[in-house]
Amino acid sequence: MERHDRKSPAVFIDRDGTIIYERNYLRKIKDIKLFAFAVESMKLLKEHGYKLVIITNQSGIGRGYFSEARLKKIHLRLLEMLGRKGVKIDAVYYCPHLPDDGCECRKPKLALVRLAQRKLRLDLKRSCSIGDHMGDYLLGKNMGGKGLFVLTGHGREVLKMIDSPKTKVKPDFVAKNILVAAKWIVNNNP
Repeated sequence: MERHDRKSPAVFIDRDGTIIYERNYLRKIKDIKLFAFAVESMKLLKEHGYKLVIITNQSGIGRGYFSEARLKKIHLRLLEMLGRKGVKIDAVYYCPHLPDDGCECRKPKLALVRLAQRKLRLDLKRSCSIGDHMGDYLLGKNMGGKGLFVLTGHGREVLKMIDSPKTKVKPDFVAKNILVAAKWIVNNNP
């Protein structure tokens, strides 16, 4: 007999530099450009039973570069673009605060993950995070899952910090891009 109360694993995916090209405070809908491999990676994760949650730090709001209304339009367009290619994102969450604001929603803190966990009935220990910043992979570690790092976006620059002996917590896997990360997840995550 199949159990219908089992919690799902999720992949918490960074937006800029991971699934779309980095634009440094993306403000214009016309500037959204998907990486060619992003769609395939998300379809692969979906096929293996993962919920897909975009989770993004958007301090451009706190800096006054754009409004939350503008960000919501950008996210609607992104979801439309992905939907047309057959990818359904289960949720999108963002932190609008500045890095020094001390909020609980900025990655790698867990407020947005906990929100997704309640809404989507997620098993965080079987979940992963992917992104091009240390906070992205630390998010996965902090929730008790896996944290993966990609070399797209700011990844190559940030890798120098990760490789430093001063950096104590390392990613579970460093991938060329989100597709390589997705393949690692389906092959290595229980």
